[in-house]
Amino acid sequence: MLLAKGHSVLATHRTELDSANPETVSEFCRRVSAGTSILHSVPLVRNGHDWLPPTEALAPLLERAARIVYLSTTGVYGAQPYVDENTLPAPRAARETMRVDEERRVRELCPSTLILRPTAIYGPGRGVQVSLRNGTHRLWGDGTNYISRIYVDDLAALCAAALQSTLGGAYPVADEAPCEAREITQFCASALGIAAPAPLGRLPEDDTRSANRQVDGRAICRLLGVELQHRSYKTGIIAAIEAEKT
Repeated sequence: MLLAKGHSVLATHRTELDSANPETVSEFCRRVSAGTSILHSVPLVRNGHDWLPPTEALAPLLERAARIVYLSTTGVYGAQPYVDENTLPAPRAARETMRVDEERRVRELCPSTLILRPTAIYGPGRGVQVSLRNGTHRLWGDGTNYISRIYVDDLAALCAAALQSTLGGAYPVADEAPCEAREITQFCASALGIAAPAPLGRLPEDDTRSANRQVDGRAICRLLGVELQHRSYKTGIIAAIEAEKT
């Protein structure tokens, strides 16, 4: 999207930038000019049973940025069942607390920072329709827990707009159709013409898939002037399935 608008873009990947490896971090930092706008989407890094925050290792890069958009997660809201732009973080587990700390550290490194907290991201090659087709989808509990989602292209559009804005603060990102886990499982199974799996046992409370959260992400769309391509999973899932055919 940014390339199409004439911007110069440098992208990396976890196979090229290992935030736990000082050599790859230093090499990448040397390639990025001061005054660049940066989309920081490096999550917490698993190290055995622990999680490592990558932002401190990336500080030499981030502190020279003109603008940072940091992709966090709605996991920072903890057990709160309803979330909008006015909802404050309420982390329960250490992993969620570390994410809140990462948000704070990014803000300290760059005054012009916007935090985006996406819900579950789906699209071609990623989502319930893929795990159902592969036979790996699991419907936990009774499936009545609510999950919010965002189509990958809609998240990309918000990120592109955010990088070109001066808006600060932190906002949840979601489409306009939160639904129960069993509902989207049944919808995807029907779209694929296969049987929906039976519900399984309960997950640990700190597992992200056990969340029961309805997220209202309309505020950030309004503030950035972005109209979602898929306001509901009902069009997004069909679009993803069609894209996967090609």
